[in-house]
Order: sequence, then C-alpha cells, then structure tokens
Amino acid sequence: MQAVCLRYLGRLDEALLSLTHLQKTFPLFSRAFQEEGHLQVALADYDSALRAYQHATRLNPALLASWKGQLAIFSKQRNLAAINQIQPQLERISQLPPPILAAMDLVSQGKLIRAEDLCRQFLQKAPQHVEGMRVLADIGVKLGVLDDAEFLLESAALIAPDHAQVRIDYIEVLRKRQRFETALEEADKLLSTNPDNPQFQSLYAIVCMQTGDYNRALEFFERILTVVPTDPGTLTSKGHALKTIGQTDAAIASYRQAMEHHPEHGEAYFSLANLKTYSFSEPELDMMLGQQDNPLSTPLDRINVKFALGKAFEDRREFSSSFEQYAQGNALKKAQSRYSSEQMIEEFEEQKRVCTSELFTRRSKAGCDAADPIFITGLPRAGSTLLEQILASHSQVDGTLELPNIIALSHRLRRGTRASANSSYPDVLTQLTDEQLKEMGETYLRDTNIHRAGAPFFIDKMPNNFRHIGLIKLILPNAKIIDARRHPMACCWSGFKQLFAEGQEFTYSLEDIGQYYRGYIDLMDHWHDVLPGEILTVHHSRVVDDLETEVRKVLEFCDLPFEQSCVEYYKTERSIRTPSSEQVRQPIFRDSIDAWQDYAAWLDPLKESLGKDIRDSYNIA
Repeated sequence: MQAVCLRYLGRLDEALLSLTHLQKTFPLFSRAFQEEGHLQVALADYDSALRAYQHATRLNPALLASWKGQLAIFSKQRNLAAINQIQPQLERISQLPPPILAAMDLVSQGKLIRAEDLCRQFLQKAPQHVEGMRVLADIGVKLGVLDDAEFLLESAALIAPDHAQVRIDYIEVLRKRQRFETALEEADKLLSTNPDNPQFQSLYAIVCMQTGDYNRALEFFERILTVVPTDPGTLTSKGHALKTIGQTDAAIASYRQAMEHHPEHGEAYFSLANLKTYSFSEPELDMMLGQQDNPLSTPLDRINVKFALGKAFEDRREFSSSFEQYAQGNALKKAQSRYSSEQMIEEFEEQKRVCTSELFTRRSKAGCDAADPIFITGLPRAGSTLLEQILASHSQVDGTLELPNIIALSHRLRRGTRASANSSYPDVLTQLTDEQLKEMGETYLRDTNIHRAGAPFFIDKMPNNFRHIGLIKLILPNAKIIDARRHPMACCWSGFKQLFAEGQEFTYSLEDIGQYYRGYIDLMDHWHDVLPGEILTVHHSRVVDDLETEVRKVLEFCDLPFEQSCVEYYKTERSIRTPSSEQVRQPIFRDSIDAWQDYAAWLDPLKESLGKDIRDSYNIA
C-alpha cells in the first residue's frame, strides 16, 4: 500500500525502493510484482514492466491486472505472437467464477484452508466444474493429500478429455504418487494427441525416466533438443537421466550447456553442486555471483544459486562466505514453508501416547505376515543411501526408492472428508480391525510391487517413516526396520546445506532441524521401548570405521546370508536417485565425518536447539 500511494503521488523512485524491500522480504508475494509492473509502466520501462507482470502471473495466475498489463504492452509493441499467447489466458481467467478466482488467489498466498472452503462450497453447486476441480486438486497436492487430488483430476479428465492442462496435472499427481505405470500410459495418450508438442514430449520423457527406461527418456530429450537446442529444462532433465545411470561426465556437460546458454537457470548450477564431486571454476563462480540479483531469475532460481554458491565456497574452504550463502538460501526456502516445529513435536508426542506396548501386544496377530520389506528410516543425510546400496548389492534384495506409500496411508488415516482436516491419526490405530490392518499391509505390498525386480526382499528408504513405525509394525509385523543414525551436528549440518526437492521442510532453519533431531531421538527411544529387538540402529561412523563388521550385523538382522558384494557395494551397477548417488558409487570415505566443524563458529543456534542431553551424550562443546 505504501508503494501504491507513492506511485499515485508521483514519487516513483521511493515507490520502487519500497517494492524492492518488499520483494526481498517476501519473494512469493505476487502483488508486489504486479505493483512493480504498474510502476515500470509509469516509468515507461516496458521491458521491466513485462518481466514484473510475467513473474506476478507465474506466482499467482489469478491476477487479472497483470495479464491485462502484459496484453497492453504487447499491443503497444504490436507483438502479434505474444498477443495470441496472452489473449486466451486472459479470456480463460476472466471467465472463471469469482469463487474460483478468489480460491486461486488464496492458494498463491498459502491460505489453503480458506481456499478449500471456497472451492468445496462452489463445487457443491457445480460439481463438474473442471477448473474448480483443478484448484481443489492443487490444494490437495499442497497439503500432501495426493489420493484425493488424483481422484479429482481423473474425474476432470473424464469430463473434459481434451483439456490438456487437466491431463498434465493428472500425470504430475500420478508421478508424485509414484504410480509410474499409469503415469506413463497417460503421458503416452497425451503425446498421441500432438506428437510434436515439446511440452508433451518432455513430460513423456520424464515419466520414462521414472519407470527406469532411461534410453527412451534420453531419446526424447534429444528429439526435443533438435527443435529447441538450448532449452534449459530439457538440458537439465537430460543431465539428471545421465547422472542416474552413472554417466557423470555426460551429465556435467549437459548441466553446463544449460548454464552457459541460460545463466539465470539456477537448477543447472545446483545440479552440478548436487553431484557432490564437482568443483566450480572461477568463471563459473563469477557467473553464479552475477545471478543473485538477475531480474529474470525466479525465487527458485535464486534459491538454487544460493545453495550452489554455498558448495562452491565450501570447496574453496571459504567457510564464512559459504555459510552466508547456505543461510540465505535456507531463509528464502523457509519463507515458502508452512512448517511448524511445535506441531511436529506434538505429532511425535501423539505417537508415543497411542503406540504403547499394550497396543502391540493386543494386535500381535494382526497385519500382513509377509517379511518382504526392509525399511531404512532416520533423518536425511544420515547414511541411509549407503545402507541401501550395501543391502541392494545382496542377491536377495531389490533397491527401490524413497517410497511415499506409508506416509500416504498416514494421510488417509488422518483426515475425514476434508483435505485440511485434523482427524484421529494416530488414535485411529487403536480402532482398526485385524482385517483392516492386514488389508493395509497387503495393499502396501501390492502398490510397491512396481518398484521391485523379483528379489524376495526389497528396501523402502523413506527417511520420514520413522514417524510411523507404529503403523508399519501393525500392518507389516514381520518387516525389518533399520534406523540410520549419524552424529547430530554432522547430520543436521548436512541437512541444512542440502536443498531437498520436497518433504524435508524442517531442514531450512538451524533451530528447526535441531528440535527435529531431538524429537527424532526421543521418538526412536520410545519405539525401542515398546518394540524391543524390532529395530536395528546403525551408526554411520561405525560403518565408516569397520565396514565388514557392520555389514555382517545388518545382514544378520535381516536374516540374510553374508555376501562379499555387500562389502564391495561400490561395484554394484544400479540407478540411484538421491543426492548421495555419486558418493555411494565410490569406496567408503571419511571426508564428511567431521566436516561440520569447519562451520562450528556459526552453529551455536543448532547446538542450543539440540538440547543439553544430546550435547552431553556426544560431547558437543
């Protein structure tokens, strides 16, 4: 409002200063960019106005004034191609019912519960309104209620089979649910409607990659690049495919090509940093530093660059500059988050209250008796990928992914008829029948079968499953559970400097991650108390110090015979889809054990948050 008033008063420089401060403080506040567009029009800087309006509509597609602003500028420039692109968007948004437009606006502000209320009220009167269904599905995705989102979008696709964006949204939800076979079928159908559409080709290639068909994916990426040879998204996706199958040099070349042609494309820099083994050159470092205030950069671009710069300065042992970049990247990421430490600790306490020894004794004969799954749980960056690679090197074990099935089941148990509802989970665990628990275990095995390659056992390495060990042992009482544990300072610092795609929102603050680690240790102590002998804790430092002894211990716990291939895990050829993929393709190393100490001068908030008991038990000064 201050900037608007200053603009009306003609004090345009002051208005711009006010907006710049606002945008840095709240990088996702779309109206700040819309107002910048109006201001740049007043300054007759139409290129800057266009960038601002376009960024505003990326953040919030419900901003009619930003669409109209773009159209006015393109009309002034007589840019017919751009007019033809913007006009349909403006017409579509203009024709949306006010409740749906308001709900879209609320979603962009993160006000999901109010947005859900509006959508549901509207859809009660117009149950087959496709755009309303899309918005409600988007809310479901943001709240992690993916099965509801899938149902809504599947229904919308039946109502409007020619609505390309509905089909794209549906495929994206199927991907998030890791229902890759169905996603591939849908992506193939979409591609058949327009085989030369690069967006459809790209989506198909990405799903091919997720079904393990990397050659097919790379074939399509190359096909797209013959039409748009410098497209940054395609070059980056191609790099991801090459990295996953172990062709690191080719992946680096693809990432660098994206970076060189599109210096504002932050994902290319972070993808190189995320290899963990790549060192940026001086010119590349200068290029990244030059992108920090690039007006073409999106908030996500800037976040990616910040984390990549943190890694670049770390490699140069310029730890003060490195910490500053990591801290700024985390602050930007946290600004987008709805995470609450208090709410998470409350969830931990609820698990302890409900999941008692008496509950497991009373339900000892419930659940599905299959022993196929081996769950590797804990915190991210605690050594779980190394343990997975060790176990997946055994002839009787399939490595898979961080499977979402247990967390999705907890979401279904948590809510009633609303995506945003707080319901009876984990209390509902005391009310489910033996038959229901058995059916849930069988459903888990059936839904995860797509990720298996025929071995008797398979790994589910979703770290956050430690919060749901009670649920796991009720539906799959014979499943093996391994807790991958690492020194608290090493684990928390490693998490803080890692930019996760999604699902680890506690890592974007030193205080939050310290509280989460403390809650994790407390909850794991509870699981050991109520499920004695059912969980194996594996300390990363012991694996590093005495690999064979720890490998034998893990295999014995899993009732597996010793195989030398598990000790020589780095020789195993398989696709690995985590940030540690390049590290676990090498023999074991000690480099990262004490790396956090290089940053000790800045980690007092983390030490304080961990609490005295953990500090004392690990001799943290």
